[in-house]
Amino acid sequence: MNGRILPTVNRSAAKRLGGLLPALAAVMLLASAAVGKDIEPQSQASRDQVEKLVGLWKDHFAGTDGLQQRRTAFRTLMETTPGPTRIQVRQVDADGVDAELMWPARLHHPIGQRVILYIHGGGFSGGSIRTHSLLAGSLAKAASSDVLLIEYRLMPEYTYPAQINDALTAYRWLLDNGYRAENVVVAGDGAGGNIALETVLRQRQAAKPLPAAVIALSPITDLAATGGSMTSNADSDPLVGRASIETLRKAYLGSRSPSDPQASPLYADLTGFPPLLLQVGSGEVLLDDTLRLADKARQAGVDVTTEIWPGMPHQWQLFPSLLDDADRSSQNIAEFAIRHFADKPQE
Repeated sequence: MNGRILPTVNRSAAKRLGGLLPALAAVMLLASAAVGKDIEPQSQASRDQVEKLVGLWKDHFAGTDGLQQRRTAFRTLMETTPGPTRIQVRQVDADGVDAELMWPARLHHPIGQRVILYIHGGGFSGGSIRTHSLLAGSLAKAASSDVLLIEYRLMPEYTYPAQINDALTAYRWLLDNGYRAENVVVAGDGAGGNIALETVLRQRQAAKPLPAAVIALSPITDLAATGGSMTSNADSDPLVGRASIETLRKAYLGSRSPSDPQASPLYADLTGFPPLLLQVGSGEVLLDDTLRLADKARQAGVDVTTEIWPGMPHQWQLFPSLLDDADRSSQNIAEFAIRHFADKPQE
């Protein structure tokens, strides 16, 4: 498996190394902090797979200008990937939020017992049920769980906080429709990771039942883009950069401060937050968004598992047909969810 599990991080060491060789620095830090069995560095086969994926990504996004063109490019890219198999799907209206409820096509699967609320990424302006259905279906099978994949409102038509409000509505809809909070896991990638974190923070602020756990994949936690990896990983991240984060921030927040904890979870008080799984690629500009959030969460007493995957690009989990590591990381996500569901699968 080309990932490493990071229970703690020495931030001063990270900064010293990160300014030199960011991807190598992350791997070196992880090697000293990994728990369980040692995990091998990225293989040449994995590098070749990533190179192919990045080429496809660049081909689809070449010449795009503006949020709506990038939304279209993301959709057409994901339409080249297969859809989920051996999955049952039901269209649902989660109190006004369009969604699909998925579950494994297995005899005696207990619909309505366990669920992952999945909030897709796409820079607050793109992504859809279609773009993330393969990942959602894979998680449903691997975790023996239902998955609610939502179609929240997007920029530029809708700005902050419409996206978070829709996710919170969907979470509360699950609780109102028979799912117990201790059997709900909230997950998301990129901007969806931001929304997942903010959704749970709002639920905590309202003193209402929190989910069993939260999973954030390369989340945008700091819309002010102050992380050192915005610079140190600029040359190693072919898909995301400081400029793209700043463009999203301006369109999403308008005049609101990007360091407002209601929009950037890095600045929030994380006391009482549920167990948290974070995954990020070693060369992503969002690496420090993950590491700093993990540090802050641990300081607040949160049970945090951080995985840094050598050489993986942003949203690699969406491409199991192209990347072996997408399957491996998704399996880790499913196992984390199973560990935290109150009612474990019997299969």
